[in-house]
Amino acid sequence: MLKLPIHGLASGAFTRACLALMAAWLIQMSLAQEKPVPPDRKAAGWKSLFDGKTMEGWKVTDFAGHGDARVREGALEIDMGLALSGVQYTNSVPKVNYEIALQAMKRKGSDFFCGLTIPYKEDHCTFICGGWGGGVVGLSSVNGMDAAENETTDYKKFEDQVWYRIVLRVMEDRIQAWIDDKLFLNLSTVDVKIGMRIGEIEQSIPLGVATWMTSSAIKDVQLRTITPTP
Repeated sequence: MLKLPIHGLASGAFTRACLALMAAWLIQMSLAQEKPVPPDRKAAGWKSLFDGKTMEGWKVTDFAGHGDARVREGALEIDMGLALSGVQYTNSVPKVNYEIALQAMKRKGSDFFCGLTIPYKEDHCTFICGGWGGGVVGLSSVNGMDAAENETTDYKKFEDQVWYRIVLRVMEDRIQAWIDDKLFLNLSTVDVKIGMRIGEIEQSIPLGVATWMTSSAIKDVQLRTITPTP
């Protein structure tokens, strides 16, 4: 019988242990990439876009048959309209490498209460919360397809009179979104066409919040620029 040297066995065991550790590390890295950490709301650089007292920096979006908007008790309320209603931010915003956060509440209605339109490079897109009957979450549009029919489609039950914290991170090659710290969107934008759904919603650009036959409210709207990933 062939006898292997003791040092050969030890060397083989050491190699296997190293390979196992490397595999575990790669798995951890993969999981970390799949589940990115939401933006730190306590980090430096956050800028408030809404003072909670006036509509300074905001205007009602001129959708046909839109509802009114006002500030009440620290929130910007958007009333239900015949179809789309909403508000737009009137100051300049970055086009990429930024994070935006707000709280949104569905006051009454059965469709999306927060269609957050944001810039992405030279284009724009809308993160939908509660669309298509109240439960769809996703990004419109991706390769010309709406939030209900592309790879970002997800679902969540939204209750009336409940505040939800919505946060987006917009990078050169990826758009991410969280609702109450749960990841709902982690879209690679490499070789992907990002754009607006064709129609009145395009009036929300460059930054706006819209609803569909639903009344809502928003508050704590903040934005900060971030360092591009190497």
